[in-house]
Formats: sequence, structure tokens, C-alpha cells
Amino acid sequence: MTADIVVPTLGESVTEATVAQWLKQPGDAVQVDEALVELETDKVTLEVNASTAGVLSEVLAGEGESVEVGAILGRIGEGKGAAAPAPAKAAPAKAEKAAPKKEASEKEAPEKEAPGKTEGPAGDGAAMPLSPAVRKLIADNALDAGQIAGTGKDGRITKEDVLAAVAGEAKAPAAPTAPTAPAAPQPAAAAGPREERVRMTRLRKRIAERLKEAQNTAAMLTTFNEADLGAVMELRQRYRESFERRHGVRLGFMAFFTKAAVAALKEIPAVNAEVDGDELVYKNHYDIGIAVGTPQGLVVPVVRDADRLGFAEIEKTIGALGRKARDGKLSIDEMSGGTFTITNGGVYGSLNSTPILNPPQSGILGLHKIQERPVAVDGEVRIRPMMYLALSYDHRVIDGREAVTFLVRVKEFIEDPERLLLDV
Repeated sequence: MTADIVVPTLGESVTEATVAQWLKQPGDAVQVDEALVELETDKVTLEVNASTAGVLSEVLAGEGESVEVGAILGRIGEGKGAAAPAPAKAAPAKAEKAAPKKEASEKEAPEKEAPGKTEGPAGDGAAMPLSPAVRKLIADNALDAGQIAGTGKDGRITKEDVLAAVAGEAKAPAAPTAPTAPAAPQPAAAAGPREERVRMTRLRKRIAERLKEAQNTAAMLTTFNEADLGAVMELRQRYRESFERRHGVRLGFMAFFTKAAVAALKEIPAVNAEVDGDELVYKNHYDIGIAVGTPQGLVVPVVRDADRLGFAEIEKTIGALGRKARDGKLSIDEMSGGTFTITNGGVYGSLNSTPILNPPQSGILGLHKIQERPVAVDGEVRIRPMMYLALSYDHRVIDGREAVTFLVRVKEFIEDPERLLLDV
């Protein structure tokens, strides 16, 4: 009896995915709940697990193919009998055993030829079949395959072997002959292709669509300010060890900015609103998206009801979501429904930027690198740890006065963090 491997429900409004990678191959034994294949949607990458134990007997959707919800990806058979491709794996093994005899006869043949004959392959690597790429590279550079030592399997000549031979010839000095005009130096062959084309992932395409949608739809503007991080840094330094000892998590900057953003959103509710057709929707909850850069692209997991969380709970939630984002384990629900976003380009060294909106949200707060700069304080020039802040906003929803006031409130809360604790 066989069991179908089916594309599961992918989440709200997601009906199609791409087969990113098969983690098992036909003939491999699988256990219940073992990951079989990775699917990539325009929001997340998820694994499809085995519903039963057995052997992966058939793959119906190859890597790179698009599949819809409910489509059959492959089948799991019972026991060893389902491993149909197994005999095909045995054939190359027999061929490998027979290969040495063939090689021996080929090695003996040149010994019987006339001593003056120099054409034809002379080394072990040259006796093996050459790949089209290696054959072309040898011909383009006018090399003798018999003079190239192969480092591949069974002594095969690889592309790297040919490139090494080319580089060796380029470095070898030419023997002096008659005093003629010096030849123009020949550049060494490139170590690899000059360009590479890679198909965009569904996540990358979706990111591109949403960013372009934000530019085309929203009346987007950005306002800037700067904040003195001295008070926050002093507070973190003072309570760092006791906070971590009690809560088991580090006290980071993101907790302060999340709390400051929530406090400012309560004062300026338009920044927490969105456009829905001909209506403005004002949110009375504060689900803060935290932008996270991953190898697959930028994702924005959401800290739910951030206004109800303490500093430690915010740090724990951000840490857990960040790890899941980097491992590609975020669910659709964990990235949906945010009302406002915070992005921190400072972790990459950005001094200032204009963050782009995360639709349908109307505001996004950009944080940047903390840099010591001379500033005027009470009529004196002092060196202070400063950070530029940027608020990009949708002018259809938020007026300039509201945007500037919001950013000033964030600045005030950060420069006097005790206000966050006293709610003043």
C-alpha cells in the first residue's frame, strides 16, 4: 500500500508553491514525520513531512516545479520492495569494477606503439572520458590532455585541473630565442564564468512585488530626527547582568524602541492606521513587525500585542522569531497582521536611510548605526552616542504634523527611558 505526499494548505491567499529541494531520494527509507521535501511560497519556506514510514518510491514533482495545494508530490511505499530505483544504482558499481580491466588494456596499448609516437592520451586522467566543458577548455587553450594530471574521481580531469594547467603555463617563463620584439602578454584565463543567472525565488519575487506596490500606491514621504542613546546605554549597562540573570535574556535596544514606538502610536493613532478602499482603519492593538534579514530575503515577523509585554517578554519574542526566520521556520500567521514595522539597518552599518513601507501599514520606523558625534549640550560641545531615526509614512493617512510629532515622541522616550517605565 502506498501513501501520497500531498501539498498541504499553505496559508491564507497562498495557493501555489515551488518545489525547492527534495531532502530524500527515491529508494531512501523514511520515518513518520521525517522531512521529505521543502516547498517555497511567496511568504515562507516550509517542509512537508512523511505521514507514514516506508520507502520513498516515487517523485512526481521535481525541484523547481510549481505545485498547487492538494497536488501529489510523490509517493511512499511499504518496506524495501518499494525502492524501485535501487537496481539502477547497482549498475554503475558493476561498471566501475570492470573499468580497471579496460584501463589496464588501454595502458598496455601505448607501450606496444612505436617509440616516436606522441599523439593520443598518455596519463590516467586522459584515458578517462572528458566532460564537454573540460574538452572545450582544453581545445580553447591548445593543451595536451595527456600532460594534465587529473584529480577527479578515478583520475578524471576536472575543469579545475585544466585551469591550473593554464595558470601554470602563463607563469612559466618563455625560453630565450633570437632577439625579436617581445610578444604581448597573454592574460590568464578567468577562474570562472563572468556572470551567472539564477531564477528568483518566490519569496524574492513577492518582496519585489510588495515593495513596488508600496511605491505605486502610497504617497510615501520620510521624516528624520536623531536621538541621544546615552541614557539607554547607561541603563542597559547598569542592569545588564541582573536583567539577564533574572529573565534569561539580554536587554537589547529593540525592546526600548518597541516600547517607545507603542507609546508614540497611542498618542498618534493615525500612524497605526491603514487604508481599506474608501475607509481608514484605526487599529486599537499594537502588533509590531520586526524586520529580519535572512539568506532568503527580508521577512517581517510580528510581535503580537506588544503593548501588553514587558521588556523581557519583548526580547524573548524577538529572539525566538529571529531564530525561526533565519532557519526558515516562520509560519504564515507569524508574519501576518502587523500594524507598524521597525527595521534596524544599523546592524549592517547604515548611518541613514529611507525605509520603504510594508503594505498595508502606513508607517515604518528606521533605526541606524550608533555613532559618537559632537553635539551641543547646554551650550557646550560634547561627544555623544547619536542615532539617526527615520519615519517613512503614507501621506494619504498621516499628515506631516503627525509624522513629525510621532518621531519626536520616540526620540523623547529614548532619551529619557524612565518615562517608558512610568508611562508619562
